[in-house]
Amino acid sequence: MSQMMRVRPSDPEDEHFEELPITINVSKQGLYFHTHRTDYRKGMRLFITYPFTFAGDPMKAEYLAEVVRVEQLQDKRIGVAVRLLTTI
Repeated sequence: MSQMMRVRPSDPEDEHFEELPITINVSKQGLYFHTHRTDYRKGMRLFITYPFTFAGDPMKAEYLAEVVRVEQLQDKRIGVAVRLLTTI
């Protein structure tokens, strides 16, 4: 199920970024997406807003998530799998 999500690091020690990738795969416990950013690492904590359509969307939910897998893909893309830990 492809839907836009908003991703930000939750740890103030990490360099701040915000991106709006599209999900490639979704389950009750996690999300998988592709990116060109190289900031992601296993164990990194993120704030995830999913689904993200616009800032005031009443259907969105915000989660604290943890990166469980980072894989190098073709065309210099990165695959990122995250586990949703809790809603915020």
